[in-house]
Amino acid sequence: MSDLLKTPLYDDHVALGGKIVPFAGYELPVQYKNGALKEYTAVREGAAGIFDITHMGQVRVEGKDALAFLQYVTTNDVSKLVDGQVQYSALLNAQGTFIDDITTYKIDDSAYYLCINAANRLKDVAHLKSEAVNFDVLVTDESDDTTLLALQGAKAQAALQSIVDFDLESIGYYKFARGKIGKAGGIVSRTGYTGEDGFEIYIPNHIAVDVWQALLAQGAVPIGLAARDMLRTEMGYALYGHEISDAVTPVEAKLMWITKLAKGDFIGKEAVETRKAEGAQKRMIALKMTGRGIPREHYKVFVDGVESGEITSGMHSPLAGGGVALAYVKPEHVTEGQLSVEIRGKQVAAERTSTPFVRSNVRK
Repeated sequence: MSDLLKTPLYDDHVALGGKIVPFAGYELPVQYKNGALKEYTAVREGAAGIFDITHMGQVRVEGKDALAFLQYVTTNDVSKLVDGQVQYSALLNAQGTFIDDITTYKIDDSAYYLCINAANRLKDVAHLKSEAVNFDVLVTDESDDTTLLALQGAKAQAALQSIVDFDLESIGYYKFARGKIGKAGGIVSRTGYTGEDGFEIYIPNHIAVDVWQALLAQGAVPIGLAARDMLRTEMGYALYGHEISDAVTPVEAKLMWITKLAKGDFIGKEAVETRKAEGAQKRMIALKMTGRGIPREHYKVFVDGVESGEITSGMHSPLAGGGVALAYVKPEHVTEGQLSVEIRGKQVAAERTSTPFVRSNVRK
């Protein structure tokens, strides 16, 4: 018997022709019968794609010390949040490397909601609960009771508006609202992992099938893991285990913009300050192939013919018109020297570029 978990939508994925694979402890669709490329195209070219991302974790933090606690355990400045706002952030260990990257939702001054990565759920919750003993807060893992959907693309708002009782137009980028979704209450945030306008929808498990099917009836296209990875890579968004891990700090990962050293003490601050002062041994860059070939994870990156690092995420981008990738290289090679990527034993020419690799259509 498999130890893998199933989301409340597993039977629907199978019925829709989803190819099921193990991912982060769950059985999830990597693609549906029409293939990942058509799913990717649906999201990029004007439709609405619906993603089952229930494998992500959800943690509620409540109590009079909620703000102080989150200021200490996360890198970003939680004090800047207003009610109904979302913030991208991270959890670091004492060495200044990543436990996880997260999003923080402010409900009110004493209540916050965290979305965490599936593969890190148990260690994240254990870490948060361990640190919470020094604060007047309650940390509750609500992951097993919560379904999380992402609805992304130009038609996402129109599709979702038909099943909620609040105005989606009024929700700004990285903002959220609470209200009735289908037959129960939930949270809708204007956030996502695709570079398109859209929403992430937190609902109780018992209405998951009804909401999923209602959105399909509104024309949403089911999207699997493969297309989701294509979409996030084109944006240059970090993925735990690829661009970030317990081996890198925000200095290497170009995530100092979510690491507010001036806000006061937080876990990992001293180590990050030291790394920043000393200089990193490797740094993240974005590259585009100028020669023929698709850059893939772990392919070696060369500068002036000398090995410098490796690809962390790479793909053929239909919109960018070629291979694009994120990679770590030696600091001296971030801006200088001729890049190439070893593909099937040959060094193929590449050039430095910036992210996103294609135009972002998020509504800010």
